[in-house]
Amino acid sequence: MLLFKESEQNVDISLTNKNKMTDNNGIRSGSLQFYPRVRAKKVIPSANWKPIKKDGNGLQGFIGYKVGMVSVFAKDNTPDSLTKGKRITFPATVIECPKMKIYSVRFYKDGKVSSETVVANDKFLKRKLRVPTAIKELSAENDFDDVRVIVYSLVKNTGIGKKKPDVLEMALSGSSEEKMSWIKENLKNEISVKDIFGSGLVDIRAVTKAYGTNGPVKRFGISLKASKSEKGQRRPGSLAPWHPARVTFRAPQAGQTGFHNRITYNNAIVQVGSIEENNINPKRGFHRYGNVKNDFMVLAGSIPGPKKRGLLISAPLRPTKKQSKKNYEVLELR
Repeated sequence: MLLFKESEQNVDISLTNKNKMTDNNGIRSGSLQFYPRVRAKKVIPSANWKPIKKDGNGLQGFIGYKVGMVSVFAKDNTPDSLTKGKRITFPATVIECPKMKIYSVRFYKDGKVSSETVVANDKFLKRKLRVPTAIKELSAENDFDDVRVIVYSLVKNTGIGKKKPDVLEMALSGSSEEKMSWIKENLKNEISVKDIFGSGLVDIRAVTKAYGTNGPVKRFGISLKASKSEKGQRRPGSLAPWHPARVTFRAPQAGQTGFHNRITYNNAIVQVGSIEENNINPKRGFHRYGNVKNDFMVLAGSIPGPKKRGLLISAPLRPTKKQSKKNYEVLELR
């Protein structure tokens, strides 16, 4: 019996020692997909429009500005949902979408720009673009593969204090004839987000918050070494072996943190409206933003970037069935 008890004790001791010997160090975080981790070239990222497909005829994207987050009280009308028919609460992001106008029309042939016609010469465009004194009439080319438009946002109508318009190239959906007819109809008109997106899913391309240069602890989440460690605490123990005699990109090192181009896919549209029809502004305005003065869009969940930063709303690249089924009847925004 004593031998049996001793064996039991030995087993228990070995198990406890095994539990104590586990690795408590923080592993390297941060996706290896994004390399190199450098600053974004511009505040509003551009998109590769070739694989993106949107139903109907019109623009495939829109320029918006992040306002902040709210709590949405809604009735869940999603089929086969556990909360179907019930009142639920979930976080959402408000995006202000001032109207846009067309600056120029680009014709493409064999993947290259064959010609471009400027169709706008507003005075405030001189802050950012070279505006011609006289505008030429738009004449469609007989031989072109694709046609796109350069649009600019009327950001001066918002309350963020920005005067320079944001300019971006947008692709159109439909055939070549449908694209040209849409351009001629909206050549001098102000384009609203309500004409482009109503419901469904969208992708958000934005630039994340900037934190400057940080070390590997802040940048990749590795844990601190012991207090008496050699050559510093806030650094990895070893960057690389002797052979291969080089440091790979997988090693956590100091560098740029934040201000990177990032995409969030399949954001469900909760609501799209005008501030004149539906005033969603709080009494004191949104924190560190102010009041929304134009059209707006409410998306379920969060999106990258700080408040007041411009972002690109585009048609979904790879929509999923689970996200496409979501249907919410908004009761209140707080």
